[in-house]
Amino acid sequence: MSQGAASPAGQGTGYGSVRYRSYVLTVLLVIYVLNFVDRSLLAVVARPLKAELGIGDTAFGLLSGFGFALLYTVVGLPIARLAERHHRVWIMAASLAAWSLMTALCGLSTDIVIGSTTIGAFWMLLTFRVGVGIGEAGCTPPANSLIADYYPPEKRSTALGYYAMGVTIGTALSYLIGGPITDLFDWRTAFVVLGLPGVLVAVLLKLTVREVPRGYSDPPGTERKERASIADAVRELASKPSYWWMTAGATISAFCGYGISNFLSLYIQRTFDVSAGSAAVNFSAPAALSAAVGTFLLGWLAEKLTRRNKAAIAWLAAAGLAVSVPFYLVAFTTETVWLCLAGLMAGGFLKYGYLAAQYTIGQGVASPRVRATSIALLLFVVNLIGYGLGPLFAGIVSDARFGAIVSRSPAQDVTRQMCDAAQEAVNAAGRAADGALSAAETSRVLASLDAPVSEAQFALCNYANANSTEWSMLFISLFYILAAACFAMSARTYARDAAAR
Repeated sequence: MSQGAASPAGQGTGYGSVRYRSYVLTVLLVIYVLNFVDRSLLAVVARPLKAELGIGDTAFGLLSGFGFALLYTVVGLPIARLAERHHRVWIMAASLAAWSLMTALCGLSTDIVIGSTTIGAFWMLLTFRVGVGIGEAGCTPPANSLIADYYPPEKRSTALGYYAMGVTIGTALSYLIGGPITDLFDWRTAFVVLGLPGVLVAVLLKLTVREVPRGYSDPPGTERKERASIADAVRELASKPSYWWMTAGATISAFCGYGISNFLSLYIQRTFDVSAGSAAVNFSAPAALSAAVGTFLLGWLAEKLTRRNKAAIAWLAAAGLAVSVPFYLVAFTTETVWLCLAGLMAGGFLKYGYLAAQYTIGQGVASPRVRATSIALLLFVVNLIGYGLGPLFAGIVSDARFGAIVSRSPAQDVTRQMCDAAQEAVNAAGRAADGALSAAETSRVLASLDAPVSEAQFALCNYANANSTEWSMLFISLFYILAAACFAMSARTYARDAAAR
């Protein structure tokens, strides 16, 4: 379509039949689910992985956050540019196959000797995680662009809310499947089992989903321009303050969310002395499923309220983020299991609606020619700062608090690596014995470690590990208040910015 031309009349109702659109949206949801299954698995297997590799919380934050996010964000913009001009279904299929294979390879990470140089398992795992990030960069921008062309504007909030459930459903499935596999086998098997199915879904995507003409579902008369550059996209968005306030709010929310989710399994295991599988199935998965429901309901509710207030989705996101904070404070301070779970479920239900808001606003203020780039710019900032620094920040705070506790104790020779190895060994022995160990049995396990741990050291480990992670989770939860303020600022100009696109 030439510059300045309008969308053909009659195409503003959506592409294909309602049934086929629903099928395509569900396939895209499944792919987004796999995206977060593979992305979240590292958090599920955190304690046994840390115990085997001998790394602290800061190194784990680097591995689970910045190591993934750096190439994910750098590659995201070029892929989005490809999605503006080339076959989006092909791009997504190739990306899905690539990140699925890289996830499986994470389970094969081991020391490699090249000549006189040994590359440790940690660095191999970090390399494969970077590969996962490169592959996953080809998921969301093309998917958002496809959804915008399959669905007319008045249906996109619900469609995007449905798609955004992939974040929380994927996280939940990672817990529900990855946790038990880790308990039954090991963390390496979990990566292989959960990684490989994505290759089959990539084939299904290519064979069954049609590439839709760009701008097909926009209202008749919508003007389009071809081949906008990144500079053009930035110039177009520069005059839209609602976009940048939303980006700030989404970035802070991701900073908190990824920091919490990547360390949640460790927090549960350290606080309530349970295995990776138990923490995943009994705590993390219900919280993630609750968040999935909240994500969809905010998109649905916003669609109803938008008839009266176009900025309703931004106001709802702001309210949800603010109200989630007290529930997280309860979850991360209580010693009661059910109260912790209730706080996590309520907090997740309320806060994750911002995902539907970020995609709706990101598309709502952008013209068809820059939609994928608009989302890619959003994800560049969100993932580089939010995902890249959130887990790393959580690990730094946790290690700093751990060091402060140990420095005040007579047993100052205790290290995080020693504590992780001791706790995992005792928990594994308890699972093998199908019950809690006696004091004598615990002592024997601690004495059998490569670096033996005394009872006094183990007691300090239990306290320092739990308390340091608690501090980290509490501190990072408070940032949701700032995220809520940013979404409220976005709401103030969203209607005007959307009308001016």
